Amino acid sequence: MTRIAPLVLSFAALSATSVSASPYGGELQGFDYPHPRRAHALDSQGQSLSMAYMDVRPEGAGNGRTAVLLHGKNFCGPTWDDTIAVLVEAGWRVIAPDQIGFCGSTKPRGYQFSFAQLAANTHGLLETLGVERAVLIGHSMGGMLATRYALQYPDAVEQLVLVNPIGLEDWQAEGVPYASIDAMAESERKTTFDSIKAYQLKFYYDGQWAPRYDRWVDMLAGMYAGPDREIVAWNQAQTSEMVFTQPVVHEFPKLRVPTLLMIGGKDRTAPGANRAPEAVAARLGDYPVLGRKAADAIPDAHLVEFPALGHSPQVEAPDEFHAALLRGLTPR
Repeated sequence: MTRIAPLVLSFAALSATSVSASPYGGELQGFDYPHPRRAHALDSQGQSLSMAYMDVRPEGAGNGRTAVLLHGKNFCGPTWDDTIAVLVEAGWRVIAPDQIGFCGSTKPRGYQFSFAQLAANTHGLLETLGVERAVLIGHSMGGMLATRYALQYPDAVEQLVLVNPIGLEDWQAEGVPYASIDAMAESERKTTFDSIKAYQLKFYYDGQWAPRYDRWVDMLAGMYAGPDREIVAWNQAQTSEMVFTQPVVHEFPKLRVPTLLMIGGKDRTAPGANRAPEAVAARLGDYPVLGRKAADAIPDAHLVEFPALGHSPQVEAPDEFHAALLRGLTPR
């Protein structure tokens, strides 16, 4: 399949033109979701919370199966827009939640974030929606969450699909120093449209940028530019600490569900690498190596590699990615 190369922008070009994000509320008020946004009410850790989600069904009977799409830390349910359309067209019911602390869901001030808690929240949503078993598709941080979910609720998972998951290495064990939530919150408060775009250009897209990616940068930056910027920054710092201190890579051998690994080889995402010694940072985020190691560690794994793609193959090359995804979904 022919891949259309996106417009190439340099860092100099990015810094020459500063862009202001559209201000959105802390729960993405003002941002247009591609499908009706629904709300799941839950009580968690002594608080009444609301979990945003999309529930999109095919016309007619469909294939009777459900796919649950789990977003990454710098992504939201709407980022799965193209994937939702492809799966629904193929007969799938698709549920795309925003996790507590992210995007359209509640931003709680006093909350102990853990992948186990987010998995429990997601399991409660699916139980409410009458979904007993599903295919879990997790991207980036969503891959760590999907792994924890599959370990926690193996009987509820038909298949695990991990799309450039972070957490294929244990950064703390590799020598990345710890940063406190307070320190990370201070850094998060400086987040802008330009800083998000520069980070994604460097680590996600191998220096190549397409203007259509701007919508997803604006989605994130708008929450930092809006009236709830403080709690947005605080929750992002809390979840950054969660990602750093709660590795799942050591438990890959315990997975008991068929697993499809989809790895863009140009990805170099490695949270915390910016504060690591140079020699440590240089060896982190080598996704071609990490993907193969993960495939060896997971008992029933199949690896699909995209050597020319980066951290978000479903955004960067949707036709190529979705063709591989549909091929890789196991029959019931």
